[in-house]
Amino acid sequence: CMRPQALAAIRLPSLWQILLWTLVAVCVWPSLRPQTAVMRMACRLPDPEPVLPGTSLPSVLIALALFNAIFAVQNGLDMAFLWSGGALPAGMSQTEYVHRGAYPLIGTALIAGVMALAMLRPGSVSARHPWARRLVTLWVVQNLVLVGSSVLRTIDYIDSSMLTAWRIAALAWMGLVALGLVLICWRILRGRSARWLINWNALAAAVVLTVCSFVDLGAIAASRNVRRQAPAAIDLCYLGQVGDGALLPLIALERRRMDAVTRDRVRYVRESIFTDLSARQDSWTEWTPRGVRRLARATAMLGPNPARPLAVDQPAWRNCDGSIGHPAQQAQP
Repeated sequence: CMRPQALAAIRLPSLWQILLWTLVAVCVWPSLRPQTAVMRMACRLPDPEPVLPGTSLPSVLIALALFNAIFAVQNGLDMAFLWSGGALPAGMSQTEYVHRGAYPLIGTALIAGVMALAMLRPGSVSARHPWARRLVTLWVVQNLVLVGSSVLRTIDYIDSSMLTAWRIAALAWMGLVALGLVLICWRILRGRSARWLINWNALAAAVVLTVCSFVDLGAIAASRNVRRQAPAAIDLCYLGQVGDGALLPLIALERRRMDAVTRDRVRYVRESIFTDLSARQDSWTEWTPRGVRRLARATAMLGPNPARPLAVDQPAWRNCDGSIGHPAQQAQP
């Protein structure tokens, strides 16, 4: 009896969807199956070596010395305030210091890296000069310390607030920057081509993106927040935004000791996610193997009669964190 109903629920794609898929296939197919002539032409193209006008040996040495001096000042400040745990300047909180310096410094390192690639091309006089090579090695080491400081800033910010999927992505991005800096140094010291550098960076980025495509970063963040934070301090609004990735951590959170109000809020968010996941798994367009596994495990953890949140009557409502909102009382005349 269920099979005819399931078949009746299937809807064929519309004409516009078919046209869109066809257009996407036409655009993507040549990149998947390039012609032999195109590949031969690509092999004959010169390496995309960046060239800056006026990059003589003295200018390269001066630029590298300035880069090292600027980064030495910044690394010294990080050693004094971040790594050593010293007191911050007056009027600046730890969270503000962490948030302000995490990402701009990564951009600065990338800009300096592009300039170093342009000034120390393989085979050039500056690339063969021993002092230029020493300054480049020192510059890469300082950049790695700078990236390490940015990672520490981000971790401190996570410890002071919470972990999110975007912050995990930021840490992965910093790891790619660090790897790119090491590849830049290796490329200059070993005389590799720009094509070699681009290919290795593209491969590293593809590996990270592939892993992130199969790993639910939101579920990792939700599990970590539930394990590390007190129940009353957890941002239930964020867990609700994560969706079914936060379902199992919420069930584990519900079993912990907490006050009745917090438990009711957790139950409301958990029930909302569970209901939404159940509805999506009943639809063939939104069904996923991961959703099936999560739903089965959540059902087993909750049991046949899971506890439900308190009923809320109108005009009261539930906020995103499960708290009960009440309309403002009108002033009595």
